[in-house]
Amino acid sequence: MVTFGGAYAVLAYISQQAVSFYGWILPEQMIDGLGLAETTPGPLIMVTQFVGYLAAYTNAKGISPAVAGAIGGLLTTWVTFVPCFMWIFVGAPYIERVRKNVRLGAALSAITAAVVGVVLNLSVIFTYHVLLPEGGGFDWYALAASLAAFVGMIYFKWGMITVIIGSALAGYIWKMMM
Repeated sequence: MVTFGGAYAVLAYISQQAVSFYGWILPEQMIDGLGLAETTPGPLIMVTQFVGYLAAYTNAKGISPAVAGAIGGLLTTWVTFVPCFMWIFVGAPYIERVRKNVRLGAALSAITAAVVGVVLNLSVIFTYHVLLPEGGGFDWYALAASLAAFVGMIYFKWGMITVIIGSALAGYIWKMMM
């Protein structure tokens, strides 16, 4: 309810709160959650559940971590989506009037520009933590793999499935060699 934009705007907000503000999870865990989510449809659902589960699991007090994690994942999903659906149901009858309002349209355009900045901020933070993991020095393999995937998709027109499978296989081989 406190963010505008698509899933990536919400994910940037969740990342900032869960990692930087509250310290519930580590930046690397957030990156793992995003990686998991990007392999399935509905990344927002997957990441919110992952963050809620992990935060509750690691901070469980007086309850089994697995039970706390399950409650955390369910609660996070509930509080993420119920307000959104309520806004849709309440606002749907007025959407045409809103679209014709010039001032509101200008405000929404400004919000859209801000959302682009939020998503860019998320990209910079994640790039930093992927290339410079805590205590690990610069990760040259991550840079090389990212550039190879980018070049393959842009210049050689590799499909997404090819890149995902190729990246998983290359990462597996790299980890086995280390």
